[in-house]
Formats: sequence, structure tokens, C-alpha cells
Amino acid sequence: MSVDLSTIIKAYDVRGTVPDPFSPAVAEAVGAAFARVVVLPDAAEGVRPSVVIGNDMRESGPELVEAFARGLTAAGVDVVRIGLCSTDGLYYASGARNVPGAMFTASHNPAIYNGIKLCRAGARPVGEATGLAEVRSLAQTFLDEGLPQTAGETGTVAQTDLLGEYSAFLRGLVDLSSIRPLKVVIDAGNGMGGHTVPAVLGTGAGLPELPLEIVPLYFELDGSFPHHEANPLDPKNLVDLQKAVVEHGADLGLAFDGDADRCFVVDERGQAVSPSAITTLVGLRELAKEQAEGRHGATIIHNLITSRAVPELLGAAGATTVRTRVGHSFIKAQMAEHQAVFGGEHSAHYYFRDFWFADTGMLAAMHVLAALGGQQHPMSALSEMYEPYIASGEINSRVPDVAAARERVLDAYLAAYPDATLDELDGATVSHWDAQPRWWFNLRASNTEPLLRLNVEAADADVMEKLRDDVLTLVRADGGEPA
Repeated sequence: MSVDLSTIIKAYDVRGTVPDPFSPAVAEAVGAAFARVVVLPDAAEGVRPSVVIGNDMRESGPELVEAFARGLTAAGVDVVRIGLCSTDGLYYASGARNVPGAMFTASHNPAIYNGIKLCRAGARPVGEATGLAEVRSLAQTFLDEGLPQTAGETGTVAQTDLLGEYSAFLRGLVDLSSIRPLKVVIDAGNGMGGHTVPAVLGTGAGLPELPLEIVPLYFELDGSFPHHEANPLDPKNLVDLQKAVVEHGADLGLAFDGDADRCFVVDERGQAVSPSAITTLVGLRELAKEQAEGRHGATIIHNLITSRAVPELLGAAGATTVRTRVGHSFIKAQMAEHQAVFGGEHSAHYYFRDFWFADTGMLAAMHVLAALGGQQHPMSALSEMYEPYIASGEINSRVPDVAAARERVLDAYLAAYPDATLDELDGATVSHWDAQPRWWFNLRASNTEPLLRLNVEAADADVMEKLRDDVLTLVRADGGEPA
């Protein structure tokens, strides 16, 4: 029985359990389809088409990569395998070489999973509306009817290591050589941060030593994630890092997810720093760099559930801020459309114009280190400057009827607060920010599960907590429960 690819190829990437339904046969079909939908049509006349492929530390990676490469080479596409890399390392390869790319990773999902993130030349994303739907449809045909026979010349396969190039490129974007000495605990979660941190922040790639004392946690590459899930967005996965920062008297803690494209920050007290505060901190640095070079009015992107402090503080500094939906495909599209210098999400994805508008957790971490090491205040003092409001974080509820739960909340709050506004850019955002007391909340439905996601922010803790609890009561009034 053929695999239904709609179960593993969604809006942004390929993701599934190995080997069923995500088998080498599926990977080969996707490679063959990617060649025909993206690679060959985009190739310049007279230039041999090629694709760069990388993979994370999962045991299933090499076999899936080999199968995917067969699908490409059979269609006449050359393959460059760069082996173990972070997702932003793959984006570097695609951007620097100006060729399409494929990253084999399932990020923080358990060991039985794997996946593929696809991009066009220059690290431009391939999502549902930019080619992935067509790749899925053609790959499904190949699985159902067999791979096409090709009469032309087959592509070649080469192998190279770009870790050193990637590391030197990032070092060239943020100078850490003259910061004050910092002790930094870094939790790689047995993911690809254990591969990239020693190269970029240490001397593993032959670069000069930086004034950083790094205390490593879980740098051993292990796709079974034996210590904790490599998803720092879940507070329970930060506990080891928080404890180690305090025990070692460190200046800072950094946590990377499985494929190291996201980075979370813990201050010297062991307290998590919100990604909204990091968005503001990094955004101000990128804005200052633009202004120093005589370019004013730089654009910075943020999604709609980052703190209201993000557009307030960046706007006051002279940035043009653009609010977008949640999700990397929307952020990347807006980054390119506005030629934005930087973009940030609540999920700790950070996007840079100077990195082909792609996301890189390592570059964001370097900006944080530069900001902290460039002055004498502790990280807690820096982050407090950018966190003036109180946020709930994202809270998920499993409900029997998503639409009914949403309407219960909206009916209650729009009736009780006639001066509140409703915005439906992404889910429903009810805002009372221009009146007293100042608050807003957003309810977004999951695309794949009967879940409602709630984010709340207010100017003080009491208001936030009451609003959070009242909204959750309404959401869960008809048999809903925490998810």
C-alpha cells in the first residue's frame, strides 16, 4: 500500500516516523520531485543544476540522504553532501553557493522521527505556497506509479565540509574578540549545537580563541536525546541549564534546539529571558549598525504574539516595524518583501538580512554575547530593559469544538469591553492596550489538532493572571482540558 504523503508533507516541511511512513523510498520520490518542481526549473541556462544536502545527528539521516540524492541524480542534478550540520549551516551552504538545499532533521522530535526542510537557491524557503504542495503531489505520483525513467546524463555526488566556512562567516558578522571575558553555560540537548558551538565560539574550526569560558552540557551528538527533549520552548527542558548557570556562577546560559536553528537565553540568576526581549535586544543592535552606516528607517519584522514592547522600543529607536502572522514562511516572506534587516518570533527563531533572510540561532546568540560583553551590567539588567510587561507564554487547551470555544471568549470580552479591538490577522487578537487596564490576548487554532493556543500580555501581573485564568475558564467551559 502506498504512503499517503499528505500525512508527512505539511505546510512547511516533511516530518514523519522512520521507516513507516517516512522510508528511503519516500525520500527518493521526494528527491525526484524536488528536482523537477524546483531545481531544474530554477537552474540558469548552461549551468549544471546542483543541490546541497545536510543532516543532523539522527541515525536514520545518512540512509535517507542517500535515497534523496538518488532521486536527484537520476534527474540529472549534481549533489553536494555536507554531512553533519545545523539547519542554519545548511542555509549558509545554500546561500553562499546560491543553490537549492535540503536539510534532514526533525528538530526536537523523538529519535524515531526524521524530516526534510527544503529551500531554493539563496536559502529561500519552499513551503505549501512556494512549491511544496507541487513536490508532494508529484512525489505521490512517483510512489503510486513508479519513478520515471531518465535518458539523460545522471548527476554526480560529492562530499565536502563547510563547518569552517560557516563559522568564519558568522564571526565576520559579529565581532566578539574584544568583549569582556564571559563564562557561558551552553546546553546543546545532544543536538547539533554540540557540533557548531565548538567551531563558532571555540577553536574547533581553527579560528582564534574568544574571551569565552564555555561550560558544555550535553554536547554529545545523540538523536535519542537521553537527557531531555531538545526543545527549549518547554520550560522543563531548561531546568538543567538554569541549575548549571547558578552552580557555575556563569554570566549567561544558552540553549539550542535539536537542529540548532533556535536559541534560548537564561540570565545569571537562572531566569529565562523571553524571546521578545531578545528580539528587541538584537533588533536594536542591527538597527544601530544600519544607522552607523548612514541607513535610517530600517525595517524589523515581529510576529503578532511577541510583546508589545518590541514595536514600542524598536519604533522609538527609529525602526519601521512590521507585524506578521506566526510561522517562518510568513516571517521570511515579509523579510524579503520589506528587505528587513532583522526579524524575531516568540518561538526564538531569529532571522537576518545578512544571513539570506533565514533564521539562525547561533547568530542571535553571538549578538547576545556581544551586547552582554560590551558593557558591565549583568544579563538580568539588560533583559529587564526590554521586558516591561508581563506575559503568560503560550498555553494550549484541547477542546471538543474549537470554533465554539473561540466564539464564547470573543462574545464575552467584546461585550464586556466595548473599547477593545478585534484583529484577525492570525487567529483572534483582542486588545485593550490603548485603554486602562492595558492588556491583550490572542487565541489561535492549531492546524492539525483540536487545540486553541492562548497568549496573554498585560502591563502588570495581577491583570495578566486574572485575564489568563478567565479566558482559560471560557475556553475549557465545555469539556476542554490542558494540552
